[in-house]
Amino acid sequence: MGVLRKVVLVLVSAATAVVMGAAPGAGASAPGRSGEAPEADLAHHGHVSLSGGRLTVLLGSENHGPSGLAGATVRLDFSAAVTEGGPLPPACLWGGDRTVLCRTGRLRPVGRSEELTLDLRTAGTPDEIVVRVDTAWNGGADDPNPENHRHRVLAPDTGDRYAF
Repeated sequence: MGVLRKVVLVLVSAATAVVMGAAPGAGASAPGRSGEAPEADLAHHGHVSLSGGRLTVLLGSENHGPSGLAGATVRLDFSAAVTEGGPLPPACLWGGDRTVLCRTGRLRPVGRSEELTLDLRTAGTPDEIVVRVDTAWNGGADDPNPENHRHRVLAPDTGDRYAF
C-alpha cells in the first residue's frame, strides 16, 4: 500500500510538472515574461508535540503569491524512526522510516492549504525529537523567500506544542 501511494504521488507530481512545462503559467498567474517561471512564496506552519513516544504534527501550507501553484510537496524528516500511530492523511506517504511526504493540493495566490494532522509513534521513547520541514517540490516556481518554508523544530518529550 505504501509503495503504491508513493508511485501515485510521483506520477501526479510528474504530470503536474509536464502540464506546467507545456503551458507556462498553467495553474498559476501569468509570469512577467514569456518562458519565465511563475513566482510563488510558499510557507509551511504548524506545530509538533512529543509525549511518551507519540508524535503529533499539525501542518498547513500557504502561498503568499503572487502566482498560484497547481500543487507542492512538503517533506518532513525526523531525527528518529517513526511509524504510524494512526493512518497517514490521504495526502501523505512514507518516504522512509524517518520521512513523510505530503502534497498541498492547489494553492491560490495568497491562499492556504487544508491542515493535515499526522499521528505518529517513535521507535522507543526518545527524550526529544527534531523535525525538519521543507519543500520537496514547488511546481517549478521561483520562491524569493525560501526561509519561510524551511524549519527545524526541537520537540522535547513534554507533550507541549512547539510551533514552526
